[in-house]
Amino acid sequence: MHAFLSPQMFSNNDEAVINKKLPKELLLRIFSFLDVVTLCRCAQVSRSWNVLALDGSNWQRIDLFDFQRDIEGRVVENISKRCGGFLRKLSLRGCLGVGDSALRTFAQNCRNIELLSLNGCTKITDSTCNSLSKFCPKLKHLDLASCTSITNLSLKALSEGCPLLEQLNISWCDQVTKDGIQALVRCCPGLKGLFLKGCTQLEDEALQHIGAHCPELVALNLQTCSQITDEGLITICRGCHRLQSLCVSGCANITDAILNALGQNCPRLRILEMARCSQLTDVGFTSLARNCHELEKMDLEECVQGFLVYVLGSLLQSLSHCELITDDGIRQLGSGPCAHDRLEVIELDNCPLITDASLEHLKTCHSLDRIELYDCQQITRAGIKRLRTHLPNIKVHAYFAPVTPPPSVGGSRQRFCRCCILL
Repeated sequence: MHAFLSPQMFSNNDEAVINKKLPKELLLRIFSFLDVVTLCRCAQVSRSWNVLALDGSNWQRIDLFDFQRDIEGRVVENISKRCGGFLRKLSLRGCLGVGDSALRTFAQNCRNIELLSLNGCTKITDSTCNSLSKFCPKLKHLDLASCTSITNLSLKALSEGCPLLEQLNISWCDQVTKDGIQALVRCCPGLKGLFLKGCTQLEDEALQHIGAHCPELVALNLQTCSQITDEGLITICRGCHRLQSLCVSGCANITDAILNALGQNCPRLRILEMARCSQLTDVGFTSLARNCHELEKMDLEECVQGFLVYVLGSLLQSLSHCELITDDGIRQLGSGPCAHDRLEVIELDNCPLITDASLEHLKTCHSLDRIELYDCQQITRAGIKRLRTHLPNIKVHAYFAPVTPPPSVGGSRQRFCRCCILL
């Protein structure tokens, strides 16, 4: 579209014909489908097109990530004045030059904003959240990830002025504590997504507040919140029955009690990430598999061994990063009760211990439509060719890479090269 709408391609006569044939209302409608760059090019064609292209109704959704190095506060202020109440979604992700002053002007002018991403805008402070609280009551999605100056005061302000908030990302805002979480969840009962990755000061009490006040919660990310334990997470399970996605990777204190609680209380769970949770065992996963029938993906890096694959195999399509899975585990998966009729997709990326023997174990899974084998360095083209003789319609996505030289004496385990050639 960009190439067809450069200003140089239109003569005055061309533009006059278009304006004559198409009413302004229709041109305005056409412009509403264009992206930011194309709108700016159209604005250079003529005065009449400038007016139409820069009409606020065309600027309801703006993503400035591709221009992040050039975006300063005055640009955001000008955009807010141009768009006014039309603007619904704005992404300033990575715009390091934008600070509190510009966002105050933005909040004053764009009071109907519903989705705002300030991810990585490291200049902003609690002052920005005060402005959003004061002027933007319709805000539903807010991304403040890596805005490290944000404190509990921001969450208190948002709770007072943005009661419709549904999704909040404050990952790596490590000044936030249980007091901020308590203030937020008490006044925002509609929260569906809460992303707290790297909020290292959070303890079980923060999770207890979430469990008590967020019955609509669907997604929760607590990666590397290392102080949390079973006690807090069990409260989440009991209070958030609609939970579909949970990440507790790097939370080393949790045990099988969490898997039991998830199985008993969260039947809709689809995605579970528990990498580096080394206290989990097959007993807990058996309970989980018995009750969570909608499970699709799990990240169990450094905690899953082959004997768990049989338990989970009838439920999962992804075994990504399960680095301890062996051919025997895949054999049990392929011979499982549901594999022949239900297994349609299997992702085995970064499973360095499996070999062509695993593909032999899957050749009777006649429903298998796609298999991913990225970074499975012991899988060969010959093995894939043999699989295709039994499953001719299967889609295979694979990389091939040489094994790195043997590790030096004393190395803990063999490692593999990740510099791969696409099949």
